[in-house]
Amino acid sequence: MITAANNHFYDALPANKTNLGNLLLNQKLFHEIPADWHVIITDIKGSTNAVLGGQHEKVNLVATGSIVTVLNIAFDYHITIPFFFGGDGATFIVPPNIIDKVMQALALYRVNTLNNFNLELRTGKVSVAEIYAKEYHLHIAKFCSSRSFNIPVLLGNGLNYAEKLIKGDDALLSDHPIPDDELNLSGMQCRWDRIDPPENKEEVVTLLVVAKDGIKQSASFSKVMNKIDELYGSPRKRQPISIKQLKLKTTFSSIGEEMRFRLGQIKWFELVKTWLVTLYGFIYFRTQSGRRYLKSLVEMADTLVIDGKINTVISGTINQRKALQQALDELEQEGAILYGLHISTASIMSCYVRDLKDGHIHFVDGSEGGYTQAAKMLKEKF
Repeated sequence: MITAANNHFYDALPANKTNLGNLLLNQKLFHEIPADWHVIITDIKGSTNAVLGGQHEKVNLVATGSIVTVLNIAFDYHITIPFFFGGDGATFIVPPNIIDKVMQALALYRVNTLNNFNLELRTGKVSVAEIYAKEYHLHIAKFCSSRSFNIPVLLGNGLNYAEKLIKGDDALLSDHPIPDDELNLSGMQCRWDRIDPPENKEEVVTLLVVAKDGIKQSASFSKVMNKIDELYGSPRKRQPISIKQLKLKTTFSSIGEEMRFRLGQIKWFELVKTWLVTLYGFIYFRTQSGRRYLKSLVEMADTLVIDGKINTVISGTINQRKALQQALDELEQEGAILYGLHISTASIMSCYVRDLKDGHIHFVDGSEGGYTQAAKMLKEKF
């Protein structure tokens, strides 16, 4: 029997404030996802070629739009769901009461993406019950990554299995009908230009890490995160986003592109209105409330994702990165992990801003398609 309480499973999880390396080793803090929930994966077909062709910012925007589509539905139902940004797509784990609504909305979003940007977004779903029936696992905890931001931490091989089904040769793609509803991408923003590393940092590193088959994820991931802490310092010290380096996009073309994602077309009155609001940002961010927003923006930048693999964007020096690569190479040689890494000179950030107080999340990738490029390197090792 499906209960209302079950729909709020993720809401009810406690937010753990312990060190992440310790959290990963504490099995008691992880919980099995209910079997009647569903895994949804969105993925841009041919994203690597799109990134290599200079469309990395569009790829990030499409991925962000799929997140905004799903989160707006969850918000309407007063539900919090775990989701994972991947640069060229996203993964969600959703309760049964919104699964059909979400898949229909994503079907509509897929059409909008193909018509406006000639990028094909694959969307598919797999029930958690099916994942468990094949003896794969999904264990989740909630981690307090900053004073005001919690992220899901997922261990197990269940998402990897779901990804193979949805992205494989016999792709398990959605055939949900396209609804007559209007696309709801309210809150989606891409107002920030390329973001240089903070002062005294030389580069931005996008890193993907998976545990080798037969190796315990928790132990391998704990070693990697502890090594990153040791070499780069705390998450605050390796944060690739800093207030001083933020610059607003103010051209009609950049604002218009975001509008085509949100509305499927350019509406000139709306375009001018958005442009004026963006210009007002230069004044607003000098006010007390504006400065508070920018501070929370940095805290709520989504720079770490653990979804059965480590996905993270960090900033530091060349020497720090060389030391990290040496440590990762040693773990690879031991047979503990495989990794992919991309080095860039900036970050790209797209945003979901429901309100300016605490209803905003900011998705970060390395420039030139950091996650996609790191994934390409990782795939070559299999």
